[in-house]
Amino acid sequence: MASTQVTSNALKQILDALVDVVAASGKLGTPGGTLYAYLMTHGCSLQQFEEIMSALVQARKLMKRGDLYFALEAK
Repeated sequence: MASTQVTSNALKQILDALVDVVAASGKLGTPGGTLYAYLMTHGCSLQQFEEIMSALVQARKLMKRGDLYFALEAK
């Protein structure tokens, strides 16, 4: 059970970090290719990247316009 909690906490930190990186780009947005290239160096597949980013968009943490991601302000 502790392992599941550790994994959940690590995943939340990764997702929060992705949102923070996108937010740092402000109105310019962050290219998805740049995010994927970074995550790929840490073993993330394209399918995993697309699922992660899709989940963040569905959770309304990010918005995707073309190939760019933008952070959405918390409401």
